[in-house]
Amino acid sequence: MTDATTGPEQESESKINIAVPQSARIWNYWLGGTDNYEIDRIAGDEYVSLYPGIVDIARAGRYFMDRAIRFLALERGIRQFMDCGTGLPTVDNTHEMAQRAAPEARVVYVDNDPLVLAHARALMTGTDEGRTSYIDCDLHDPETIMARAAEILDLSRPVGLMLIGVMGHIVDPGEAFGVVRGLLEPLAPGSYLILHDSTDENEAFNAAQRAYDETGAIPFRLRSPEFIGAYFDGLEMEEPGLVTSGAWRPEVERGDADDLPTLCGVARKP
Repeated sequence: MTDATTGPEQESESKINIAVPQSARIWNYWLGGTDNYEIDRIAGDEYVSLYPGIVDIARAGRYFMDRAIRFLALERGIRQFMDCGTGLPTVDNTHEMAQRAAPEARVVYVDNDPLVLAHARALMTGTDEGRTSYIDCDLHDPETIMARAAEILDLSRPVGLMLIGVMGHIVDPGEAFGVVRGLLEPLAPGSYLILHDSTDENEAFNAAQRAYDETGAIPFRLRSPEFIGAYFDGLEMEEPGLVTSGAWRPEVERGDADDLPTLCGVARKP
């Protein structure tokens, strides 16, 4: 079942900006998608020329997301998921992962990229038993996000809150922590934070990100492991804790992901 988008979708669709690269479109390109423009492919290729590992990071984030969703659905009984900073659909999106594990799962996507919204209804359809919905809202506004989410999800029951590779777009450090807390605070005890982010420990990665930020695109901040770990303060970490992408409950040998400058974790709200 698929619901109508919540928010000003029609207005947003007319505001697709192809004058500067957009992160959702570039990640779509790195993941092998076709919903991108020449300016995104140029920026993506320039990034890869400086730091080829970014493609592995993009893929590793998807693999982690799949494992985390299935873990919560199958082992922790979570039936509601909220994916903030959805990005453009490729294959195996959040609702597909969740509803494959639990057909009755409800999934809410949150994004404000106009191309994401333009493709949402056409490319993201849920199961008959479940529910898939979309919220057009900026991650900088967690209060509005949660008010709209409350119209779709039962916030008296646990929710899996997903922040996969998006928190760097909240440039101000204090605001970044505020966004995570603002999204978590209305959720019921027993809810989970599923977070994947990139660290600032690789200088080639740092240089590539600085060059990308200079294109006029929305900037992204790579952050220290200590900073990323603080997102989980007050939560109960699931094993194996805060680890690199390839080390979180691996199902196959993925040595290429073990050394990536990434951290991820899944933690329960007590």
